[in-house]
Amino acid sequence: RTKILVNVANPNTVFRYAYLPVDGVGLAREEFIINNYIKIHPLALLHFEDIKELYNRLKEAGLVDPKGWVQFRAIYAFANGKLKEKLALGKDNRRINLKRLIEDIEDLTFGYEDKITYYVKKLSYGVAKIAAAFYPNPVIVRFSDFKSNEYANLIGGQLFEPEEENPMLGFRGASRYYSKIFREAFGMEVQAMLRVRNKMGLKNAIVMIPFCRTPEEGKKVLEVMKEYGLEKGKDDLQVYVMAELPSNVFLADKYAEVFDGFSIGSNDLTQLTLGLDRDSGLVAYLYDERNPAVKRAIEHIIKTAKKYGRKVGICGQAPSDFPDFAAWLVEQGIDTISINPDAVLKTIKTIVEKEKELGIQ
Repeated sequence: RTKILVNVANPNTVFRYAYLPVDGVGLAREEFIINNYIKIHPLALLHFEDIKELYNRLKEAGLVDPKGWVQFRAIYAFANGKLKEKLALGKDNRRINLKRLIEDIEDLTFGYEDKITYYVKKLSYGVAKIAAAFYPNPVIVRFSDFKSNEYANLIGGQLFEPEEENPMLGFRGASRYYSKIFREAFGMEVQAMLRVRNKMGLKNAIVMIPFCRTPEEGKKVLEVMKEYGLEKGKDDLQVYVMAELPSNVFLADKYAEVFDGFSIGSNDLTQLTLGLDRDSGLVAYLYDERNPAVKRAIEHIIKTAKKYGRKVGICGQAPSDFPDFAAWLVEQGIDTISINPDAVLKTIKTIVEKEKELGIQ
C-alpha cells in the first residue's frame, strides 16, 4: 500500500502535524531553519575571525567610511588566505557594511563557545524537533538547497555568493557540497545531522541530497559526508537522492547503485523536462506536472527503483494539487506520497478509493 507522508519546514509547527494520520515526513527542508534560526551564511561563520581581521586592516588604511561601509574592490585587495579564495568576485563597484555584519554575527552567536558550534547546534535543534515529533516514523531531511541568490540574503552572504545569471541552474545542491568553496560549510550540516542521529538518538532521520547532476557527484558527496563522520549504511543511515533532473531519470539505474532511495521532486523535474521557467509569466501556463513527458519520466523512476529494490516516493506539489495525479501514482506502485499538511485528508481519501479499485488491501 502507498504510505502518506507530510512535507514540513517550520519546526515550531510540527507537533500539530504529528497528529495527522501520516506515516512520517517525506520532506523536511533545512532552508527554513537556516533562514530563521541561524540567519548567518555558513562561510561568514567559518571565516568570522578573518573578516574581523580584514575589517581592522581596512580601517587602518582609511578605506572604511564612518558608518562601516567598504567597497568590494578594497576587500579584494586586502583579503588574504582562505578568505580570499572564497570571496565572490565581480562586485568591484558594490559596497558592504562590514561593521554591521560583524556586530550582527557577534549578537546572534553570543554565548556560544564558537561560531561552528552555533551553526551545528541551531541546525540540529531544528531538525531534531521535526524528527522527534514523528518518531519513530521516518523523517527525510533534505540538505540545504538554497540557490546563490537566496544564500546571498543571509548575513554575510554577499561576500561569498556569486551573482549568477540563472541561479536555478547554477551553484546549488550536490555541486556545492564537495566544492572547494563550500565543502567546510557542508561539513557543518553533516555534523548537525550526526548530532541529531547519534547524540540525540533520533535515528529515524534519513538524509537526502538535492540537485545531484551525475551519479559521480553523488559519490563525491558521500565521501565528504564520511569524512565528517556520517556514513551511508553505518548505524542504519539511509541516504536518498532527489529525482528532479532529466539525468536522474535517464541514469536512474546508476543512481540506484549509489543511493538507498529516490524522492521525486516534481516541481523542478517538470520545468526541466519541459524546458521552461515556472516563474516566467510568458511560459508559466505550460507548466503542468501531468504533462505526458513528465509522467513518463516519473513512471521510469518508479519502475527502476522497484527493479533495484530501492524506496521511491514523491515530495513535489502535484499530489497535493491534483487528486487524479495522486491516484495515478498509486497505479504506478509508488511507495510513498508526501504532501502538504492541508491536503492530507483529501489525499488519503483519494488513495484509499484507488487502492480499493485496484484490489489492494
